[in-house]
Amino acid sequence: MKYIVVGMGNFGYYLAKRLTDLGHEVVGVDTSEIKIEQVKDHITHAVALNATDQHAVSNLPMKDCDVVVIAIGEDVGASIMTTAIFKQMKAKRIIGRAINALHETVIRAIGVDEIIHPEEETAERLAKRLQLKGVLDSLEISEDYNIVEVKVPSRYVGMTVSEANIRKEFSLNIMTTIKIKEQTNILGIKLPKREVAGVISPDYILEEDDILLLFGKIKNLQEFLNLGS
Repeated sequence: MKYIVVGMGNFGYYLAKRLTDLGHEVVGVDTSEIKIEQVKDHITHAVALNATDQHAVSNLPMKDCDVVVIAIGEDVGASIMTTAIFKQMKAKRIIGRAINALHETVIRAIGVDEIIHPEEETAERLAKRLQLKGVLDSLEISEDYNIVEVKVPSRYVGMTVSEANIRKEFSLNIMTTIKIKEQTNILGIKLPKREVAGVISPDYILEEDDILLLFGKIKNLQEFLNLGS
């Protein structure tokens, strides 16, 4: 797929780089030539232009672009103007980064297809991880349901998934298991690598270094974390 990411701050740059690493074509845009110089070797294309200037934006490959992400950070005015220009130029899909409630109201009125709050979402995930003792990471599905990563409690080590019977006891589903392995990069530095087991069978034997990927209600996850060790 082809993306245009406007705003090469920390969030915009990381998003553009990750999309590029995943094999997508990404055009990174920023008014700052310094930022463009810093990111040009890490993303597909990097362009220094003022995205609040409709004439300048018209030079971008809009027809070939699948998604435009407005990742501008603190400059709310620039974000609103940029969003309006891309909307007027009939971008296929626009994802906007909202800084505050008023900003969200305005860009929603303009007609963005999706609104993201990266700082709030990161804070929410951290809060959930801190609230639920033993959680390594979490993803909120709704107010009631979460997906969490948690080390397999010692009481289940050596049991099969069927014997552990976590689904019946806690109303939780084991989606898969993850192991953290070491991988040496080209510089000889050892880095952690996640190995996902895929769909596990009832006969899968839980091992001490397994990380469980669990889905269920928050209250049931809390019971599991409190009683499962």
